[in-house]
Amino acid sequence: MTSTSHPHRRSTPQTLLLDADDTLWENNIYFERAIAAFISYLDHRVHTPAEVRNHLNHCEHATIAAHGYGLQSFRRSLIDCFEQLSDTPVTPEKHQRIASFAQSIADHEIELLPNVAPTLADLASRHRLILVTKGNPEEQTDKLHRSGLAPHFSAIEVLAEKHPTAYRNLILHHGIEASTTWMVGNSPRSDINPALAAGLHAVFIPHDFTWVLEHEVLNQPPVGQQLLELPGFIHLSTHF
Repeated sequence: MTSTSHPHRRSTPQTLLLDADDTLWENNIYFERAIAAFISYLDHRVHTPAEVRNHLNHCEHATIAAHGYGLQSFRRSLIDCFEQLSDTPVTPEKHQRIASFAQSIADHEIELLPNVAPTLADLASRHRLILVTKGNPEEQTDKLHRSGLAPHFSAIEVLAEKHPTAYRNLILHHGIEASTTWMVGNSPRSDINPALAAGLHAVFIPHDFTWVLEHEVLNQPPVGQQLLELPGFIHLSTHF
């Protein structure tokens, strides 16, 4: 493709910071399936499934604050939720069954979202791409290599949390020019709003099953910054 066929494409090289989970590949749908299986297994006699899910959300908040993101934390949250809501002890057999819900996520093959592979290859031919995700570094790095997308990135950053200070540190660490740098992702809370607050541009690509803990109202970009909202990953090639 040539720039003449894309009149809105930026003519100078940009730095694209790309989220991973639910931006490049499916992720939350597997957690949702595991949670549904967990709620069915708990089969609470008093609390509705929605109430159990709400309690699990609180457990996840607490676990993430203490132990960070990742499957180990998710497994811990499931066990904590079960212990707090169940009127019977968590036997070794029940513990193993609950752990199996989290393990089902780890065993799942990487499923790239539509058009990600060719679009990423196209973008990498013109721009600097840096993977910026959060979670367990070992888990996220493993997913990237299993995805086959690693060669397109000049650097990989797995953050404990995505907040404005983290993005400012990335700017300094990688010698990034904020005026030509965009954070691309599906999460208003982690990808868009803190990147805008750090002085970057942003591209919001919504996902139908974004994690509930990542929901947040999109902020308007400050003067001099831009926020693009695109319906799919493939549309990045039109703008970049």
